[in-house]
Amino acid sequence: MKYYKVSLFLFSCFLFLILSGCDKLGFAPKSKAVAPEATQATVVRGTVIAKVNNFPITLEDLNQEIEAYNSVVPADKPESKITTRQQKIDYLKNELIRRILLYQAALIKGLDRKEEVIKALDKTKQDLLVMELVRQEAEKIDVSSAEIEDYYNTYKEQLKEPEERQLKEIVVSTEAEAKDILIQLLQGVDFATLAKERSKSSSASNGGDLGFVSKGKKSTQFDNVAFSDTLDVGKISSIFKSPDGYCVLKLEGKRGGKQKSLSEMWDDIKRGLTFLKQQQKIESLIGNLSKDAKLEVYEGEIK
Repeated sequence: MKYYKVSLFLFSCFLFLILSGCDKLGFAPKSKAVAPEATQATVVRGTVIAKVNNFPITLEDLNQEIEAYNSVVPADKPESKITTRQQKIDYLKNELIRRILLYQAALIKGLDRKEEVIKALDKTKQDLLVMELVRQEAEKIDVSSAEIEDYYNTYKEQLKEPEERQLKEIVVSTEAEAKDILIQLLQGVDFATLAKERSKSSSASNGGDLGFVSKGKKSTQFDNVAFSDTLDVGKISSIFKSPDGYCVLKLEGKRGGKQKSLSEMWDDIKRGLTFLKQQQKIESLIGNLSKDAKLEVYEGEIK
């Protein structure tokens, strides 16, 4: 599985730093003593391509590690990937074989019996088993076409592309000022000119031009007026009060706001629903396990 592969690869990188200072492997002389555990593998499945003190390495082992290695090579450095037969042979000799030699030496020294190593191995085993259980449970999740369609129809409006509106504003301190400005605008006075002369907003120097604005960038009161369906392009808004003062807006243009079709959203919705159902499945599993488990937490001991 991918997380296993990446873990193995990261471990390989660590060992490479240790080994890179060593002489390149012609073929290392055999160790004088080899722990039995280091020479006995479980049932070998695959094509054996090397043995280290009778410990087999298979073609499948090699390909799995190379796949993990290649998966983390930066996209802009494709030349760093291992692709040729000779590169695979070099990786076998300079990575896998060296690692197993070190592993065998560690067993001879009895490092596998050190308390901290045993704890670390137990922790790794625990993590891998949890990941495998979660993977198996999550693998059972299925999202039906009906669920995807129902989600789309329920949240259709929220699935629209964000709409942006090009706006100009005039902001003043009193309602009376705002009414006077609105009258002048309705009489045909240029919006930008009035904004420069009378607006207290920082946009005044630009003739009140805010450029394209999306919802949520300013106040709720602003959004309610600026994104109202009744405000057409080229039109002036009514007066409204915002945290900045009394405002008048002019809508200059619109963009975005397209409603995506069900087919366009299908894969995204399916991924989202799958993830949600997987999380719910795991939470339910943990809840059921907790009911049957004897749990003891000694909070007073936590310093």
